[in-house]
This record gives sequence, C-alpha cells and structure tokens, in this order.
Amino acid sequence: MGYRYLEEIATADVAFEAWGGTGEELFVAAADALLATMVHSPGEVARAEELTITLEHEEPDLLLWTFLQELIFLKDARRLLLHADTVSIAERGGAFTLEALLRGEVIDPGRHRLLVDVKAATLHRLSLTRGEDLWKATVVLDV
Repeated sequence: MGYRYLEEIATADVAFEAWGGTGEELFVAAADALLATMVHSPGEVARAEELTITLEHEEPDLLLWTFLQELIFLKDARRLLLHADTVSIAERGGAFTLEALLRGEVIDPGRHRLLVDVKAATLHRLSLTRGEDLWKATVVLDV
C-alpha cells in the first residue's frame, strides 16, 4: 500500500498514483496522499474526532472520486483533517458500497503546517484498475 506524486500529469494541480493489495488498501493510500497534499506532517494530525461515512456507486473509480470528495467536503465544511483508518468495500447488486472510519481533528494553523488547499478531486485522468494482487489508481487534485 502506498502512493507517489506524478509530476508529469498536471502542472497547476497535484496528481498522484496510489496502490494497494485490495480495494480497501488503495482507498486508504489515496486518503493518505490527499492528507499529505494538504498538510506537511500528516502523522501530527491527531485522531481526536471519529466519523463513519457510507458511500455507494456503481463504478469503483467513481466511488474513489466520491470518497475523496467527501474528505475534501469535511475539510471545507467542518475544518477537519482526516485519516481513513479503516475502509470496507462490498460489491452487491451491481454497486459498490464503502464504509469508512475516519479519525482526525480540526485544522489548527498553530499546529498544522498547511501546504495547499485542495478544492476538489477531478475526473481528469481518473483511473482505477483492479487485479488479483494489486489495485491501482491515478488521481488529479484541483488545488
């Protein structure tokens, strides 16, 4: 499970590739990349508040996009920096359902060295591939 930034995809935005052995690991890695884009030391974001979210989509790539959009919305609406501590994905009846346990804290500029303000996850170059041993995604963030 991990991620890396992709410099050659977007010059004015931030692009990353995330991967994991399962869909759940991929989604956690993508959430890690998002948090690391916004704050210099993601490990310093305390797990003081806890939220559970449930999302559904027919396509796994759009479920990932919706998940990242939700994390960005919570940052904007509630000023929360969040870790995705656990993610569960189930495929039922032609749709994917995600349940995630998120933990984090309210943005504190005195404690968190903020990097860029992510406005949205984009659909530009969004891709998700699923293999037996590796799930991989490419995401571009509008900053």
